[in-house]
Amino acid sequence: MNTKRTFQILAIALVLAAFVGCQASGNQSSTPESDQQGAATGPATESSSVTGRRPARRSAEASQSSQPAQPRTVMQTFTLPASTPIHIRLSTELNTGSTAQGSVFDGTLETPLIVSGVTVASRGSLVHGRVTNVVSSGRLKRPAEISLMLTSITPTGGQQTSISTQTWAVSGKSHKRRDLEMIGGGAGVGAAIGAIAGGGKGAAIGSLIGGAGGTAGAYATGKKEIDLPTETQMTFHLSSPASFTVQVTR
Repeated sequence: MNTKRTFQILAIALVLAAFVGCQASGNQSSTPESDQQGAATGPATESSSVTGRRPARRSAEASQSSQPAQPRTVMQTFTLPASTPIHIRLSTELNTGSTAQGSVFDGTLETPLIVSGVTVASRGSLVHGRVTNVVSSGRLKRPAEISLMLTSITPTGGQQTSISTQTWAVSGKSHKRRDLEMIGGGAGVGAAIGAIAGGGKGAAIGSLIGGAGGTAGAYATGKKEIDLPTETQMTFHLSSPASFTVQVTR
């Protein structure tokens, strides 16, 4: 009786062992397949993800390329040729009776300076100049004269630029003829007065007195200076090319 039960227990144990072994074998064989499926699924998912991002990037690049280029500011040099007229308006009064040779003066541009459609110096830009020669009006004979030239232009909002111009000059009119008329007229009047007062001798004395009086009048009134007040307009011409560096937008 005990022996039979023992055989039954062993048989049941063998069956259970065989069943457990089959289950373990089945689990091992299914694991590589699931791994392979997982591996196959992983790259496919990553690939589809990458593929999904590329169109968005290309779309952004296309959007950027379709936008117009933004303008930029650069410095560029332009050159005014020789003989270019420079129209100015004086800011400093000049007078041959008080202005010394070598004095400096200021002014402003009356018209803008333009090169190839670009304004290199706008109207109102500051100009500087120098008095190269000045002669005060002489007594009885020498007329006044004054000569000027520009030395630089400072464009509004820009840097000072040295320039060289031809000389601008003006001379006073000679007053020699007028002085002679005044002297002669004075002598004639003196002679007439002398003749009325005392005859021939009185006429001679009157002529000397009248001549002296006429000379004094010419000396007092014959001196005429040249005055160039502020706001006087004048035109200079470049004697050599002048280069200006300005900002331009491209």
